Formats: sequence, structure tokens, C-alpha cells
Amino acid sequence: MSDPRIILGIDPGTNLLGYGIIRTEGKEMELLSVGVVRLSKLADHGEKLHHIFERIAGLIDGYQATEVAIEAPFFGKNVQSMLKLGRAQGVSIAAAISKGLKVYEYEPRKIKKSITGNGNASKEQVSAMLKTLLSFTEQPETSDASDAVAAAVCHFFQLNPKQFGVKNNSGGGWKQFIANNPDKIKRG
Repeated sequence: MSDPRIILGIDPGTNLLGYGIIRTEGKEMELLSVGVVRLSKLADHGEKLHHIFERIAGLIDGYQATEVAIEAPFFGKNVQSMLKLGRAQGVSIAAAISKGLKVYEYEPRKIKKSITGNGNASKEQVSAMLKTLLSFTEQPETSDASDAVAAAVCHFFQLNPKQFGVKNNSGGGWKQFIANNPDKIKRG
């Protein structure tokens, strides 16, 4: 686990696709980049998917990503939206696979629980915890971007859950995480 890793986190979408890139070594995490790919001005869905593929491949190459964590689509009432979201996710996965990377998929509840200890946490709670964990001063411009960072951090925690006091499939673990990582907690 001490080898450096560059994890690309993705929150797929066909209007806004969030991405977050972290570098990890041992227990340390560093935010390298966070942002969104804006696709709403592209009218053709195929063109959007092509742009997603190219941008993900470019991020992988540009940051020399070693693995990809992606948020799984959640079931919604609008079937057409789900299909489009699934395509965006599929193209993102295909871009990563084309670069020889392994892709890890996480349900939104798993990501929230990994970051905050609560699978029902609000986006604001997740964002606040990320700010603490990664010591960044500016909030990402959209929740899509912070959701992507959350996917990357969730994956980092899943690599060696005992080291971080995070339980893989059942609750809690934050008391242990705090005990193991007092340097990650800002007080005052």
C-alpha cells in the first residue's frame, strides 16, 4: 500500500461529468485535480459520448492514473435519464480499460458511508469531510466534482480498510480512523 497511486474518481453524466484525481502513498492523500467536463452545449448524444471518452483518456494520460473509481448509477424514475447515465459510465469505463487500467465501481451509499460514516449523508456533509481529509481551501465548483473526489477517496479507503479503521461491508469505523490518523483531524 505504500507505493504511490494516482486514482481518478468519476461521477458520470451526459451534461456534467465530474472528475477528481488524488495521489496516495501509504496513508497520505493529496488532491491533484478536480473539475467537471461540461457537455450540455453538445447536441448530439454520440458526440457527448465521444467527448467523454477522449477527456477521460486524456486525464488518465495527463496524470498517469493507476486506477479508476467510478460512481455506479442509482435507480431513478426516468428511464431515459438512466440509459444516458449508463452510457456515460460505460464510455468512461471503456476509456479506462483502453488505457489498461482496472476500474472499481461504488454505489453512492457506499461512497457516502466511506467518507462520512453515514450512507445517507448529504452532499454538503460529504464535501465538508473531503475538505477536512484533503486539506483544500476552495470547494469544487459543483457537487459532480466533489462526488468524483469522494469516489476516489472511497476507493483509497477500500484498498486497505483495516489501516483506516473502515469496515468493508458493515458500519462505523470512524472512531478507529480518528485514533489511527490524528493528523487528519483539524480542531478549533
